[in-house]
Amino acid sequence: MRRVRRDRGAPRRGAALLEVIVALTILSVAGLATLTASRQAADAVERAQRADDETRAASAFLDAVSLWPRADLDRHLGVRAEGRWHLRVDRPSPTIYRVALTDTTDARLLLATSLYRAEPGRGR
Repeated sequence: MRRVRRDRGAPRRGAALLEVIVALTILSVAGLATLTASRQAADAVERAQRADDETRAASAFLDAVSLWPRADLDRHLGVRAEGRWHLRVDRPSPTIYRVALTDTTDARLLLATSLYRAEPGRGR
């Protein structure tokens, strides 16, 4: 049997195919990473839009609560369910009310404010 001696500088048979397979693998991994990052970014935007919508709705409700007279605020002292939120009304002093809205699902504070109402017989 005759042995064929190869020149050390000559490319080996199949080396190009192996390089193509490696390159396609690298390209596939990079494409998958890009696709995953794009999907996560789209999910983050969607979550931010939902949070913004929820905050706007809570703000509209808190705007209505801020118009309540002293008697209504006194009737609502404590924590109670109001639609999709928990409304907490506290009176830390005779003329100041603290109003807070929290999410019912995870008890996350959405909005809070303090309201002034004059004592009966004083001011208004």
